[in-house]
Amino acid sequence: MTAPVSSLGSFSVSLTVADITASQAFYEKLGFAVAGGNAEQNWLILRNGTVTIGLFQGMFERNLLTFNPGWDATAQPLSEFTDIREHQKRLKAEGLTFQTEADDNGTGPASFVVVDPDGNPILLDQHV
Repeated sequence: MTAPVSSLGSFSVSLTVADITASQAFYEKLGFAVAGGNAEQNWLILRNGTVTIGLFQGMFERNLLTFNPGWDATAQPLSEFTDIREHQKRLKAEGLTFQTEADDNGTGPASFVVVDPDGNPILLDQHV
């Protein structure tokens, strides 16, 4: 039996969109509301209850599963969390290959991307 894994943080799906204005209008019709971001910079964060999605125009090649260590489900900082560098160290020890990596010697905000066996990118993006 393996030991339990530390929380990866809040979860969202980051969608690559062709037209952020059209995508925003569509998701608002589904009941989502803008909770952050900047449409002029081609990114928005939308929420519907406990569900969070990000809309990103021209920033990513594919849709991403996104985890934010250090944040709760409403993007509020947590007093205690597992730093992204600890997640990276653990995943490297598990033999995962990284598409991008966080600086092992850094502190605070950082990110990395791993890709699952089907080619789906997973972004861990720590903002605190």
